[in-house]
Amino acid sequence: MNIDMQTYLIYLFVMAGVTLFLRAVPFILLRKKLKSVFWSSFLAYVPYTVLSAMTVPAIFFATDSRLTGACALLTAVVASLLGGGLVTVAAVSCLTVLGVDGLMLL
Repeated sequence: MNIDMQTYLIYLFVMAGVTLFLRAVPFILLRKKLKSVFWSSFLAYVPYTVLSAMTVPAIFFATDSRLTGACALLTAVVASLLGGGLVTVAAVSCLTVLGVDGLMLL
């Protein structure tokens, strides 16, 4: 796909404008501290939700087999529920993928 520079710049400025708008609107509208417990708790969970929405699909498509992705997700959830930190959970998940891939080759 070959697009010219003018089209590229139009796309770039539109994306920059939309991004700026979406980031500036909350600062403009929410100048005071939120008093609603519902909205405070709702906004507190947004980063975790976005991270999960980006990470979970990638787990299933990071390897050739969806079975290894499912096993890695399961072990990551268990390791995190047992109190493992980020590095521990990532290491356990990677070792799970290696182990399941090794078992599938046998």
